[in-house]
Amino acid sequence: MALQTQFAFDFGDLPEQKLPEKKAVVKKQKPVIVPEAVTAVSEVKIKSTRGRKSIEEMNAGIDLVDVPEDEILFQKMYYSIGKVAEMFKVNQSLIRLWENEFDILKPKKNGKGDRLFRPEDIKNIQLIYHLMREKKYTMQGAKDFIKNNKKAEEKYLAIESLKKIKGFLLEFKANL
Repeated sequence: MALQTQFAFDFGDLPEQKLPEKKAVVKKQKPVIVPEAVTAVSEVKIKSTRGRKSIEEMNAGIDLVDVPEDEILFQKMYYSIGKVAEMFKVNQSLIRLWENEFDILKPKKNGKGDRLFRPEDIKNIQLIYHLMREKKYTMQGAKDFIKNNKKAEEKYLAIESLKKIKGFLLEFKANL
């Protein structure tokens, strides 16, 4: 039979002790020759890749949207969420969020629960992407815009065709 003893400690009147600081592990690197005139050491701040993208990064990604032309887009009846996310260079979770928030997005779901987007859904995602990423609308602002402006899709299509014309003219000018 084991004897169990219990001890009670009261540390209330001891001064606070600081924990020892952890030292960073530094890998061996090649020596760098620094001129004698440089005496102050500057810290190099490494930017974290987590969190929201900066506005510059988002604006750079706008031109990278790769939605095919209507003739090619409407050749297939359904697109997987992975393909749609790849077209817009966004995460699949963002597409799912937009599906939950916007009433105009209603993808079909198969027996497994996979989302299958029709070409009309992709056009609606393109409109939502335009409002939220290019025009910088908030989620509620984009919802209100779509709800109040029944011709929002027509306006968007007109803007897109004007952008194509502008691109053609700029290319034509560059070739002169």
